[in-house]
Amino acid sequence: MRLIIIGPGRAGGSLAIAARAAGHEIVGVASRDSSDDYGAPLALEDTLPEADVALICVRDDEIEHVVDEMEPVASRVSVAAHVSGFVPTTILNPLGATGVSVGGFHPLQTLPDPQRGATALAGSHVGIGGDDLARDTLTHLGLSLGMKPFRLDDSIRPLYHAAAAAAANFVVTALTTSADLFQAAQIDAAVAEPLVLRVVHNVFESGGRESLTGPIARGDTETVVGHLVAAHDVSEEVGRQYRLMAEATAILAGRFNEVRDWK
Repeated sequence: MRLIIIGPGRAGGSLAIAARAAGHEIVGVASRDSSDDYGAPLALEDTLPEADVALICVRDDEIEHVVDEMEPVASRVSVAAHVSGFVPTTILNPLGATGVSVGGFHPLQTLPDPQRGATALAGSHVGIGGDDLARDTLTHLGLSLGMKPFRLDDSIRPLYHAAAAAAANFVVTALTTSADLFQAAQIDAAVAEPLVLRVVHNVFESGGRESLTGPIARGDTETVVGHLVAAHDVSEEVGRQYRLMAEATAILAGRFNEVRDWK
């Protein structure tokens, strides 16, 4: 397939590297800094080259501006898709009015940088939305990259993306708070890795509520209060983070009414 990458940052760069490794051709890259790391530089004010897919890999709040720039010059592009998990594919409808098929291609994976992101794409799921031609083309693209496509309609995008953000970022927050506490105790946080990996496995095997253990799940109030005091003694910030996550855990455990006893 012939691909255009618009915005070769972490997501765009990851997709460009993975696509080239899979045998696709990057026929152009539109970037603020005119980087030619992944393909020939493009200017969106010029007619775009013939391409099977143009992937719009910019921030959510920049997509509409890119669409406005592309609208007069995209006649030789078959499919245009953004890689946002939140923004509806209907934002691309101005391109659809010019004959371009429009859709969405959201890799459900963290892409910290292009090299590691490209490696992480294989085996990851990818949300596919849009009109029929776009879905078919983007599904083929995803499969060629070793990804697992699933249908992602505009109506569920906010809920889906909230779930994805929780899965990725709330885990980071919890582990960083844990690491701060281990550091304060002068213990290497790496000692928790086997525990964390087992807990994650349990959640996906048995479910979150079934996997919950510890003093909050047991209703051991004195221990929980002791944890809160210890966390606050590290710093006000760590103490606040710990309490917020403890309260969220109490809701999960069906014990939120007991929070008022956490003095």
